[in-house]
Amino acid sequence: MGDVFGPYELLNFTLGSYADEFPNAVSTGLSKAALGSIFASTIAGAILLSVVATTLIVRRRSRHRAVSKRSLSRFSVKVDGVRCFTFEEMAIATNNFDLSAQVGQGGYGKVYKGILGDGALVAIKRAHQDSLQGSREFCTEIELLSRLHHRNLVSLVGYCDEEDEQMLVYEFMSNGTLRDHLSAKSKRPLSFGLRLKIALGAAKGILYLHTEADPPIFHRDVKASNILLDSKFVAKVADFGLSRLAPVPDVEGTLPAHVSTVVKGTPGYLDPEYFLTHKLTDKSDVYSLGVVFLEMLTGMKPIEHGKNIVREVNSACQSGAVSGIIDGRMGLYPPECIKRFLSLATKCCQHETDDRPSMWEIVRELELILRMMPEEDLILLETSETDSTDVSKSLSSSATGTLFVSSQASGSLDASSGMISGRVTPR
Repeated sequence: MGDVFGPYELLNFTLGSYADEFPNAVSTGLSKAALGSIFASTIAGAILLSVVATTLIVRRRSRHRAVSKRSLSRFSVKVDGVRCFTFEEMAIATNNFDLSAQVGQGGYGKVYKGILGDGALVAIKRAHQDSLQGSREFCTEIELLSRLHHRNLVSLVGYCDEEDEQMLVYEFMSNGTLRDHLSAKSKRPLSFGLRLKIALGAAKGILYLHTEADPPIFHRDVKASNILLDSKFVAKVADFGLSRLAPVPDVEGTLPAHVSTVVKGTPGYLDPEYFLTHKLTDKSDVYSLGVVFLEMLTGMKPIEHGKNIVREVNSACQSGAVSGIIDGRMGLYPPECIKRFLSLATKCCQHETDDRPSMWEIVRELELILRMMPEEDLILLETSETDSTDVSKSLSSSATGTLFVSSQASGSLDASSGMISGRVTPR
């Protein structure tokens, strides 16, 4: 109260600690009426000051909102290829943002499933009110997604930036996020073959960002919950709110190796070298993707109960306890394939940037591992591109003489070759 109305004692008719200033007020000739006038004037002055201060604050905030809104509007005019929705359209699409339409929530805001006027299903990402970070993410994501087009990147349908609202409208992904399916609570665990397919799709999306986007882009927040799955389990990388443009050649044609920036991302996925040096590179995304691969192999979360997934996997490999960390819900798999996938994941998570593979090398290795899969599994994976049936269940049940149960693999990971030494017992 003191910050707005001044000293509290001015409102205290007992005068509080200032009573000594008027030891003999009445005896010196000041009447009670005069004293009352003094107190009334003081109170009136304090109230007037508070009103003026409040008015100034409100006007300043209003100007700030107006400037922010005008900035967004000017930005919006420049965006081509995406639709600008009204707030009313968004409210109708989500039944006035009914709780039953909410399908997710994060630091940015809430995500709703919506139905547009033409019947199209969309995901509507609604930002929290008065979120400065949300405003930056909003502008960044519109700018990036409006010019990025790849099969393994989520497509931006449109946006809304009126009535102090910021919303992004995406194509709807009916199978949710990769993290949903890796959770122990998932009723539809993914088979090993399907996990490989998803890993390859995500890797291709990030490879596009690093090498084909103009200019190249560092995602900076690759994680399992940002890899969405459509009805055919095609992986699509999402959420570009933290993305940064990669460095471009200077006037002499020299390409800087990194971008110096404030560290942002998700704990457990952050590249340790980026965290320490604030130098963001393409290998920062490689590290994060490597953590996602480890999640796919183990079912673990990046950080859970004080345990770090990279440290836990490295410890298991060194102690020969690999079988204890492999996710048994994957069903059957060729042992050579899981050896190579585990080797690739650990290489991506090397502490030193130079020791990690490039995105091109990752894509090439995953394609090779997929070609090593039994022919019947490859047929099922190809079928999933045109048939949205439960491919995960089909793959898990396609046992052959070359497939083994994950819990029957024993041995340790050879640090030099990246292969599991020991034996794999057939079913």
